[in-house]
Amino acid sequence: MDIDLALTADAATIDASGKLNLLGVFDQIAVARFPARHGRLSLVLRFTGGVSDAGTHQLTIKLATPAGKELVSLRGELNVSAGRGSLQTGIRVPHVINIDGLVFGEAGVHTFTILVNDRHQATLPLTIARQAPVS
Repeated sequence: MDIDLALTADAATIDASGKLNLLGVFDQIAVARFPARHGRLSLVLRFTGGVSDAGTHQLTIKLATPAGKELVSLRGELNVSAGRGSLQTGIRVPHVINIDGLVFGEAGVHTFTILVNDRHQATLPLTIARQAPVS
C-alpha cells in the first residue's frame, strides 16, 4: 500500500459512496501562548494499491516535535478489500483519523510520519507558530 494524499484539516468525512469531504485544510496553526491546546485535527490519508494489496496492513502514525520528541504514537490495522472495479483502477481507500486535544509545547515544524507495514510512506509537516500580539 502507498499513500497518495496526506493532509491536515479542521474536519473530514467519508460518505457512503467513498467520497472524501474536507473542511479547512491547513499546514500551520497560530497560537497566542504555549503550551497550546488544539481542539481537533483531522489527519486525512488516502491509501492506494493493486488488487494484490487487499488484506490487513499495520499502520503506524507518529507526531514528533521540532526537537524529535514523540508527541503522539498511534498503531492499528488497516483492513483493505478489493471492491468492484479495482481490477481496472486499483484500490483507493480514504481514511480519516480525528485527533482531539493535542497540546503543543513549542513553536516550530512538527512532523507526522506514517508507516504501512513498518515501511515509511509519508511525512507531513505541521508548523506551530506564535501569533503576533494584537495592538
